[in-house]
Amino acid sequence: MITILRTKPENFDFVRLISELDKDIQIRDGEEHSFYAQFNKTDSIKHVVVAYDGDIAVGCGAFKVYQGDTAEIKRMFVNPENRGRKIASTILEALETWAKELSFASCILETGRRYPEAIALYKKNGYAVTRNYGQYEGIDDSVCFSKSIY
Repeated sequence: MITILRTKPENFDFVRLISELDKDIQIRDGEEHSFYAQFNKTDSIKHVVVAYDGDIAVGCGAFKVYQGDTAEIKRMFVNPENRGRKIASTILEALETWAKELSFASCILETGRRYPEAIALYKKNGYAVTRNYGQYEGIDDSVCFSKSIY
C-alpha cells in the first residue's frame, strides 16, 4: 500500500529521489539541461510529498507558490521500477489536496516534449495544455498545463 508523507525539501528521501530525477533529466534534456535546471531548485519550495511503499520511498512531488492563488507543481518523480502502479497520480492528487487546503484555486506545471509519459499523466489527471507561462514562454520544448482545484 502506498502512503504519502507531507514533508519539507530537506527530507532525506526527497533529496535522494530528486537526485535520481535530475540524472534522468540530464540525459533526456542533453545540451538544454542547464537551461531547465535553473528552474528546478528547491530553495523556494516549502511543500513536499514523498510516496512510500511500506518503508521504501518510491516517488515524490512538490509545489510552490507561483502567484496569487496559483500553485506550481514541481519535482514529480517515481522511480522506474515502481512506475505503472498509479503512484504518480496518487502524488499529484496529494499535492492538489494540500494546495487546496492552503486556499490555492489552481495548479500549473511545466514538462518537456521529451517526457511523453508525464504529458499523458497530466492529461489523465484533468490538466489542460495551456499557453507557456513565465520562464517557459517562447520555449518550444516546454509543454505547460493548468487545472482548477477549487
